[in-house]
Amino acid sequence: MLSLQQDSTTPPDVAQQVSANFDVEFQNKSHLISLHFIQLCVTVSGDATLLMREMLKIFVKEAALRSLRQAEAEDCNQVEIEHFEKILPQLLLDF
Repeated sequence: MLSLQQDSTTPPDVAQQVSANFDVEFQNKSHLISLHFIQLCVTVSGDATLLMREMLKIFVKEAALRSLRQAEAEDCNQVEIEHFEKILPQLLLDF
């Protein structure tokens, strides 16, 4: 959960928190993408995996930042799932 403190949490800090371990986690789970396509006899190239990683990283960062802004607009101290649910429809339309 993201904490909103006036002195320490700014949008760039949140983006860094979100992407700190994103690459490592995605590499550990990128084989799941390939496993999904095995039954369809489709291969996923390394470039496609890298592109998907970058798109997901941007999506997650944007979701975190929009949720943070929504929580700030509602004068909340923490980002809750309700904030994410409020920004999700527009986020999906934007992507």
